[in-house]
Amino acid sequence: MNSPTAQHLRVVSPAFVIEQLPHAASPGDDWVVLVRGPEGLTVVRAARPLDSGERWIGFYGDATAHGLDIPGMLAAIVQPLAEAAIPVFVASTSHADLVLVPQQREQRAVIVLAEAGHQVESGDAEAGGPFWSQH
Repeated sequence: MNSPTAQHLRVVSPAFVIEQLPHAASPGDDWVVLVRGPEGLTVVRAARPLDSGERWIGFYGDATAHGLDIPGMLAAIVQPLAEAAIPVFVASTSHADLVLVPQQREQRAVIVLAEAGHQVESGDAEAGGPFWSQH
């Protein structure tokens, strides 16, 4: 990794869905990310077997965790994806970013990120477990 913003990303499981709920709706207890905006509540959760919506794959940079004062870390991931016309949905923690891409674009996203200097690890270190319960 040449650049100070190059990261070690891993593809996390499971696949996710992104839902938009009205303000008064309950997201349930299986959410991974909640964001409340003027238009309602955006919920990211693990995809259920019968979900019919678009599924998203997550790339998480916890192996190269960074402080909030390090500029360009998220841009280093989303810029090459944008240049490759790959849509993203992003949720950030205080030390790393979860970047979601449509499931059907996963292979292309891995190639694009690797070409941009990132190391991409396919699959979770602990196969089968959701990434948010591993730490």
